[in-house]
Amino acid sequence: MSSLKRKDAPGASSTSKLPKTQGDSRPSKRSKSDKNATKSDAKRSSDSKPASTAAVSRLKEEEPLFPRGGGSVLTPLEHKQISIQAKQDVLFEQESGQNVKKADRASKKHKKSKAPKDVKSSKSHQEDEGAKIQSLNFKRLVKGSLVLGQVAEISPLELVLALPNNLSGHVPITAISDALNERIATEAADEEDEEDDAGQDYVDLKSLFKIGQYLRAYVSSTIDESTAAAAKPRRHIELSLRPDLANAGLASQDVVTNCTVMAMVTSVEDHGLVMELGLPDSDLRGFLPRKELAEDITDSQLQVGNAILCLVTEKSSNGKVAQLTTLPKKIGKVQNFAGEATTINTFLPGSAVEFMVSEVTNRGILGKVMGLLDVTADLVHSGLGPKALDLESKYKVAKKYKARVICNFPAAKDPKLGISLLEHVVSLQSKQTPSSKQPTEVLPISSVVEQCTVTKVDPEFGLFVDVGIEGVSGFVHISRVKDGKVDILSESSGPFKAGSAHRGRVVGYNAIDGMFHLSFEKHVLEQPFLRIQDIPIGQVVNGEIEKLMVNQEGVSGLLVKLAEGIVGFVPEMHLADVRLQHPEKKFREGGKVKARVLSTDLVKRQIRLTLKKTLVNSEAIPLKSLDEVNVGMQIPGTIVKVLQNGAIVQFYGTLRGFLPVSEMSEAYIQDPKEHFRVGQVVSVHVLNFDMEVQKLFVSCKDPSAFGLDKQNALKALKLGDIVSAKVTQKTEDDVFVELVGSSLKAMLSVWHLSDRPSKRQSALKKIHVGQTLNDLVVLDKNEGRRYIALSKIPSFVKASQEGRLLTSVEAAKVGELRQGFVRNITATAAFIQFCGQLTALLPKSKLSQEDQKKTDFGLEKYQPVLVKIDSIDRDHGRIVVASSTYKGDASSKDSTAATTAQTIENPVDESITSAEDIFVGKVVKAKIVSVKSTQLNVKLSDNVQGRVDVSQAFDTWGKITNPKSPLSSFRPNTTIKVRVLGVHDARNHRFLPITHKSFHSVLELSAKPSDVKGEAPQVLSYDKLESGSTHLGFVNNVEKSSLWVTLSPNVRGRISPLEISDDVSQLDNLASSFPVGSALRVRVLTVNPAEGRLDLSARAPGTSTNLTWETVKQNMVLPSRITKINERQIVVQLSDAVSGPIHLIDLSDDYDEASTMSHSKNDVVRVSVVEVDKNNKKIRLSARPSRVLNSALPVKDREISKVSQINAGDVVRGFVKNVSDKGLFINLGGSITAMVKISDLSDKFLKEWKDEYQVDQLVKGRITSVDQAVGHVQMSLKASVVDKNYVPLTNYQDLREGQVVVGKVRKVEEFGAFIVVEGSANVSGLCHRSEMAEKPVVDARKLFNEGDVVKAIILKLNKQKKRINFGLKPSYFEDMDVDDSDEDGDEAGVTLLGDDSENGGSEDDDDEMEDTGALLTITGTDNDSEEDSENEDTEMKDGDNDDVAPLDAGGFDWSTNALDDASDVDGDEEGVSAAQKKKKRRKPQIEVDKSGDLDAFGPRTAVDYEQLLNRQPNSSAIWIEYMAHQMQVSELTKAREVAERAVTTISSTEETEKLNVWIAYLNLEVRFGSQDSVDDVFKRACQVNDQQEVYQRLASIYVQEDKAEKADELFQTLVKKFGGSSPEVWYNYAHWLHAVQNEPERARALLPRATQALPNHTRLVLMTKFAALEFTSPHRNAELGRTMFEGLLATFPKRFDLWSQLLDHEAAGPDPDKTAVRDVFERASKVKGLKARAAKKWFKRWADWEDKNGDAKSRDRVSARASEWVRARAEAKAEDHDDDEDGDDE
Repeated sequence: MSSLKRKDAPGASSTSKLPKTQGDSRPSKRSKSDKNATKSDAKRSSDSKPASTAAVSRLKEEEPLFPRGGGSVLTPLEHKQISIQAKQDVLFEQESGQNVKKADRASKKHKKSKAPKDVKSSKSHQEDEGAKIQSLNFKRLVKGSLVLGQVAEISPLELVLALPNNLSGHVPITAISDALNERIATEAADEEDEEDDAGQDYVDLKSLFKIGQYLRAYVSSTIDESTAAAAKPRRHIELSLRPDLANAGLASQDVVTNCTVMAMVTSVEDHGLVMELGLPDSDLRGFLPRKELAEDITDSQLQVGNAILCLVTEKSSNGKVAQLTTLPKKIGKVQNFAGEATTINTFLPGSAVEFMVSEVTNRGILGKVMGLLDVTADLVHSGLGPKALDLESKYKVAKKYKARVICNFPAAKDPKLGISLLEHVVSLQSKQTPSSKQPTEVLPISSVVEQCTVTKVDPEFGLFVDVGIEGVSGFVHISRVKDGKVDILSESSGPFKAGSAHRGRVVGYNAIDGMFHLSFEKHVLEQPFLRIQDIPIGQVVNGEIEKLMVNQEGVSGLLVKLAEGIVGFVPEMHLADVRLQHPEKKFREGGKVKARVLSTDLVKRQIRLTLKKTLVNSEAIPLKSLDEVNVGMQIPGTIVKVLQNGAIVQFYGTLRGFLPVSEMSEAYIQDPKEHFRVGQVVSVHVLNFDMEVQKLFVSCKDPSAFGLDKQNALKALKLGDIVSAKVTQKTEDDVFVELVGSSLKAMLSVWHLSDRPSKRQSALKKIHVGQTLNDLVVLDKNEGRRYIALSKIPSFVKASQEGRLLTSVEAAKVGELRQGFVRNITATAAFIQFCGQLTALLPKSKLSQEDQKKTDFGLEKYQPVLVKIDSIDRDHGRIVVASSTYKGDASSKDSTAATTAQTIENPVDESITSAEDIFVGKVVKAKIVSVKSTQLNVKLSDNVQGRVDVSQAFDTWGKITNPKSPLSSFRPNTTIKVRVLGVHDARNHRFLPITHKSFHSVLELSAKPSDVKGEAPQVLSYDKLESGSTHLGFVNNVEKSSLWVTLSPNVRGRISPLEISDDVSQLDNLASSFPVGSALRVRVLTVNPAEGRLDLSARAPGTSTNLTWETVKQNMVLPSRITKINERQIVVQLSDAVSGPIHLIDLSDDYDEASTMSHSKNDVVRVSVVEVDKNNKKIRLSARPSRVLNSALPVKDREISKVSQINAGDVVRGFVKNVSDKGLFINLGGSITAMVKISDLSDKFLKEWKDEYQVDQLVKGRITSVDQAVGHVQMSLKASVVDKNYVPLTNYQDLREGQVVVGKVRKVEEFGAFIVVEGSANVSGLCHRSEMAEKPVVDARKLFNEGDVVKAIILKLNKQKKRINFGLKPSYFEDMDVDDSDEDGDEAGVTLLGDDSENGGSEDDDDEMEDTGALLTITGTDNDSEEDSENEDTEMKDGDNDDVAPLDAGGFDWSTNALDDASDVDGDEEGVSAAQKKKKRRKPQIEVDKSGDLDAFGPRTAVDYEQLLNRQPNSSAIWIEYMAHQMQVSELTKAREVAERAVTTISSTEETEKLNVWIAYLNLEVRFGSQDSVDDVFKRACQVNDQQEVYQRLASIYVQEDKAEKADELFQTLVKKFGGSSPEVWYNYAHWLHAVQNEPERARALLPRATQALPNHTRLVLMTKFAALEFTSPHRNAELGRTMFEGLLATFPKRFDLWSQLLDHEAAGPDPDKTAVRDVFERASKVKGLKARAAKKWFKRWADWEDKNGDAKSRDRVSARASEWVRARAEAKAEDHDDDEDGDDE
């Protein structure tokens, strides 16, 4: 019986012992020496036990078993005193060296041992240091430990993980996740009736995990399993991957960016995986996007229930979702450590960590994380042992380094982690040799290393040796150094000193440690096998009988010991050739036997042996797989099962064969069981086999029957021959036949019975044994295996008769049709097989378009197909075919061959005469054909083209004269010297070797002086780049917020938005600041040659991404990138370390324009630092234009940062920060918050005041009090307090009886309605039901509802009691004088009947007032003057229109026709009805200037315009006139000032008016300003107006100013920016090219681009316009336009608008073709489905045209054609009617 010792969790009695002071840093030793080691350890422990142990024990006895709160009985002060005393004692002992107890102990040891004194002192020194370094070993690995492991083995039921320090753990399939357990239980329940428990095999661990994968595991248990028979204990570590255990100790707040988690797949979605983290305190889940999946993770690993080690990249703001990644470049990057961690719980095994070195010893490294968490790197994982590093020189005390956590020590007194500094662990990769192979591939386990050189000696640990593999070391434990006991190991003396060489054997490899484990023991070196894997199947071995296995039937087998730890099993049937009656008499325990290995099972660790002399002594080659089988070979096998139709024969390994009953003997056998038995050895011959279905057929018949005649017949048989055969046997999948005449055996597969798959089974049923089959084609034969395959497919038979059956590559010719069948189908191609295993590739591109869209291309496996040979590679025996329906260019190769033979035509360099003269490195002359922004197009001859990339034109920055256009110094038609680099590949942005050249290729050239003069050009590549190096770059592409820069034709890099420039102003318009082709001096930030990724910076070296919390200062203006946007704020990133929010109040100088939604993510914005709190890492940023652009810009809402900036009485605006029960809290800026009490919210009574306000609502109020000491601010939102011109609300004192008011029904009861007067201070009264209508009202609730607006008259008013009685009867208002009510209601504050300025009167009211006529005329001096002034205003407007042209300033149109609508508006104002003017007179009139000049002559001075603008500030016409006035006196600066005032003054709601001013401003700058001023105004105009509209207006201005180049550039930008949605931009561009530029070809080239960019529904209109241009443009091409219209009409024949347009253009030409016009009329009249009304109009138009352009005969022809159309239509209707009647009769 074996005894199990299970270790408990931390805190149990078994782990409460003090840790040993030596050997702590050792990895686990092998199990063999554990017993001896335990004894020696115990001895050393007893010798070195401190005297204070007993005191500690007594103290523990006095402690309560369960102290309250889990604490100690000692007070914190006592703890502190003990700690201080202990430190002092240690220091004293170290300084004095007079520790009496240690001296006594040393003297005792000296008496017992004769070892040198210096060795003992070194041991003591190592013990002191080693006690601090904790290394992971089996004893420290307790339940609850977390450890980082690497998958080393995968079996069906468990994973084996390699753990640090040569440990290994086992993860059962049931310890991965609950979801996986449910799947296993379900599958097991479905398979419970089956004998073999195969249900769990469906969950395939090999598909879920892969060798080398890193995982964090939880130690479930550790078991010491010792047996009486075995001297060494067997240690078993059981692990779990369940997320709730593997993430033990991790809380939701501990999950921060760059921490690692074990996550379980719970759901697989389209865009990623939903992951379960198993955190107990929250429902935090993870999401793993598919783009964050590592490339080596297959779809099979993405199964629900699988556990994966992931890195947290981001955590949502609500704390419910964590974004995860498994990309090696992120999770394996040690720089991605959890810098935001707030607790030490975040640092679990697998996480990267930054630690500070506190001590470096000769046993490893000590450090601390976050100043309080101890970490240790032991002898192995510090690199001290494997690499023999000098730790003190590499790792300095008090400096920080990065490492990977590999384990924790829960049993330790204080929290402590184990870390690794090994490169492969830090990067979470498998250790590889320099040849990129796994170490075990180079040096397999069990290999013998002839020379192992000792590199480092650890006297207590072992030897570190060099095994001859670079980068991978070996380790020999002290127990494996030699067979006997090792007295001592020394670095400088003895047989195992450093530098000595020994013969060793590899006994293991640990992937985490990255070390081989070896043994120098002699018996290990001589042992034949170390593992089951080392035993070859079929080998004869010697063994010793260890045990006889006995069951109820007797001896069931033998256990045979083959080597130490390796035992094989001999089943009962393999004990002898015959069945033994008493096997126990022949086999005794301890007896020696000779056996042969039948099979090995690595998963179950089993070896099957045989003792049968027939097999042991057989000289036949043991067959283990079908790959070793040849037809006809003779092999012995064992019958394991006898069936009715044959027998199953077992060979070696898992290879089995079928022995048909017909092949058992030459004689007839009826029952095989009568002649054969299980266990019998038979010598069989291979008949045939099928590799695909893994079938093997054998025979007991004599192979000599295959004589010379049959051999000759087999040789004479050719592929494609048609033969006849007789059926000898039939199975479900094959038919076995014998050829007629030669008696050769052949096989006919069921797949080759018929052309159609559906008929194959029926064809098989029709075949019976003995039947002779004719017309069989020989498909394949193998003379060595005597294998013949036939086909009965009719298409193959026909192809063979016609000679179209392909049998070899030599017989294939391009363009021929050949018969084959589908062998396999993939996603991109199909494989077609011909005779003799000849296979061709049928790519997807060689199929018809229709077939490409079908599933599997419409093909089935083994389906016969007819294909056309497309190309042949005879050197490699490869054929590419195409579908017979594919229309390809068969002459492409001929044309290529012909081209190759061409010669150079008109070379620029006379030294070039043929293509062979052009090679890489050749310096030649070339002529520049054209100069582009990024390249020079050159030619070496008329038929050889080349390009010089801009990066290959300059050596240094100083040679570039114009950085924005470097190539502008080159001129077309000039000759330059160039060096050939290769062939340009435009698809991949690189150049290829010259071998890819053809005359259609473009050569890649270099014009650098250094390349032309030098010997060999040095073209820059990714692997030559280094971080920090500077280079010359050229802009290749400008994106919205980044630049792509070319360093060489092969190297392109990206400049992120924050790295583009130190000048913030250049980031506003990247395309303008950095046009394509412009030169930059860039610096390499990071480069990844494997992925071709390059990050660059164009900023100065001292500023690039180095902004930290220490360097950021107040009032700095910096570029930033928007990373997050919500309704309240924008989060921007200033650098890698600094980011912060821009709150709503800091977005704009005008809070009306403050909106976060106007920005987009990843935009680059300029920000200014307002405040910074470095200690708390908080920053306040502002994007106000007055801060980041110009402090002189107008500020509507000033910035408030301190309470001292606010005084009582100030009127300010702010955003609602919070709505509480006490009132509102208003954010005035930064941390300044003002409170508004409920009583200060409004002058009106607000019943539900909270409904009136919401967070981020803009409000305006007056500061009522400021407490500077405590920072309290109070404000009021009442209009009476805020507004100086506030009109008080109406109260009871302002009303009188008989007054008509407008009110709202507040409440309705049965007896009446309560009405609140609008515009009053909650003045309300009652209207009794008797006053509601002329007829009695029983229930008022049936007439009115709450909220109804009513007109009421005050019947009775009691001001003292504040009671009002209202009347609603219509009779009260019949004789009511509107004028009187108006006059009575003239008192401010009441919304009175007829006051349309407040109530918005109806049209009926207007009619009433118009009828009253003179009643509306108000007499009096003031009113008369107001009427006169209004008339004068009207005359003034008329005068303005007559005398001054407001848009004309020296013949210049400021608005580019933008203000045509403005004049229409003025005209409408003149047409206003008299009633409306009279209504206006009732309003309080604005007092006007009485000087008379302005009215009589219009505005003539700036003062006049200012007066007009005071009245109409939103009138763009006046602003533009004002600008024109300033230009007439040559005041450009003042005109700009007027324009700036206009764009800021006009209300944002007046979009058209504002646009007019912006266009005028643009017009001004285009004509009188510079390009920079135009760009600035244009950019600002685009920000506040419709961008497309501004672009089009500016293009029109450029066209009017004859600035063709600028207009062309802007049109190109227009089509790129808006061409995907607006057809108009394409047409405008084309029209300009046609009509103005005289470039019709460029205009026509726009149409294909436009149709690709635009959606389908817009293409018709655009194509119609382009077709019309061909008729109307100066470069008329009527034939092209006619063709375009014909194409449209072919698609849309019923669109009569197209017919009409074509007719208009045909008839309106300068010399119209009458035949063409009549043809249009004629064809349109024949359109099917033409409606009667449309036909009538069409024939009418045709007749009118003939009247004008034809004669009487042609006119009569139209009439006849119309009559014919009418008659045909009537007949069609009659036929339809007859058909309907026939249907009714039926």
